[in-house]
Amino acid sequence: MANGDEATLADKINNALTPVSDFVSSIIFYSVNVAGVSLPLVVIWLIAAGIILTFSFGFINVRGFRHGWHLLFNPREHLEPSEVQGEISHFQALSAALSGTVGLGNIASVPVAIALGGPGAIFWMILAGFFGMSAKFAECTLAVKYRRVEPDGRTIGGPMFYIEEVFSRLGLKTLGKAAAIFFAIMCMGASVSVFQVNQAHAQFANVTGISAPVIFGVIMSAGVAYIILGGIRRIGGAARIIVPLMGLLYVGSALLILALNIPALPAAFVTIFESAFGLDAAGGGLVGALINGMRRATYSSEAGVGSAAIAHSAVKTNEPLTEGYVALLEPFIDTVIVCTLTGLVVIVTGVYEPFLFNPDVVGIEITSAAFEQTFGWFPYILLIASVMFAFSTLVSWAFYGSQAAAYLFGATKRVDVIFKLVLCLLLSTGAAVSLSAIINFIDSMLFAMAIPNIIALYFLLPELKRDLKAYETKHGLK
Repeated sequence: MANGDEATLADKINNALTPVSDFVSSIIFYSVNVAGVSLPLVVIWLIAAGIILTFSFGFINVRGFRHGWHLLFNPREHLEPSEVQGEISHFQALSAALSGTVGLGNIASVPVAIALGGPGAIFWMILAGFFGMSAKFAECTLAVKYRRVEPDGRTIGGPMFYIEEVFSRLGLKTLGKAAAIFFAIMCMGASVSVFQVNQAHAQFANVTGISAPVIFGVIMSAGVAYIILGGIRRIGGAARIIVPLMGLLYVGSALLILALNIPALPAAFVTIFESAFGLDAAGGGLVGALINGMRRATYSSEAGVGSAAIAHSAVKTNEPLTEGYVALLEPFIDTVIVCTLTGLVVIVTGVYEPFLFNPDVVGIEITSAAFEQTFGWFPYILLIASVMFAFSTLVSWAFYGSQAAAYLFGATKRVDVIFKLVLCLLLSTGAAVSLSAIINFIDSMLFAMAIPNIIALYFLLPELKRDLKAYETKHGLK
């Protein structure tokens, strides 16, 4: 297909879908104006859940932090002597979930938050990640507790099972089934992550000067197909390699830049603090920093959305709480570490200043400029990181979508293979066309998942608190 034909087809599809996309987005991302800053209600919904769960569990994100790391590297000490159900280790489950959240958002969304809300957005981003740890603890514990184990040993799990269960207990079986089906359909839609393919190709074309969207999309989707058709064991094995490699590559580069700019770090922290509390007018004030920081942290970690709980549900354990402890490390790594490092690099280099309050800013360009200021060759590192981040996100979300399909249509090999092949076919077109309507629609589906998920978390909170008390007593954690 010629480029002109691609553009024409993209325009036609985009024009056809825009009214539907705008309508759905206006509902899911309905916003209120706070001191001139737009605040989507879904962000309040997610942040409020994190805060409520943090206080309800007695700051489990602090108390359970050390135990989570212990379980990650010493899992056998807490396994029951009986036959253990599940398919992957704690480390593989965490890696698989991280590969879905640590993505291009960590590179692109952080500088966007700084540009729109000032450097203080970093402070509120960290705070949102802190509260998000408790939400991850709750949803991942429940996903393991209510997962279904097939006769062949495969696990099928995710929020759809505990959503259905808790509503049934309340005598609302039909409503519970409808809510679970809604979650599953939204999850399948959100798994079509064409944005990841599109942005990875954009960085590839920008660095190499080679624009081959169709070939790039086919190669990337073929790689995704190879991994996901092998099931969660192959996904967990690949994530175990990809996630640490991404960390060494990207985080290592960020730490090196910060080490070379140590004299500028104290001033950077002062700037962040002053901007966070509205003491620095140039930083956008308290409201702008708070809203943009928390909004981007919510989008990055997906805490409360329920997506990562699907990956964690496949863990090898007979004690669901163990995976809750491991899962709470995810927002810490994703938001508190990776996002903060990105923000500090952007701030110490000062490249964000020309972009302040520019609503059309493209975040990845700021990140690239920040790193390039120290290393002229960094765009090539960013290219590798972008492709790896995009690939890992695609793999994880393909698994999430397949689990949702299994819930809706049956956990058969036929359903699994058909869904994954159709998904990869759709993903292969992601670099060829830029369809803003589709991207907005998919984002809406992602955050729509949080509505039934968090309602179920609230209903199951008393049960979770009892389970936590029993677990802490059993393992002497009090």
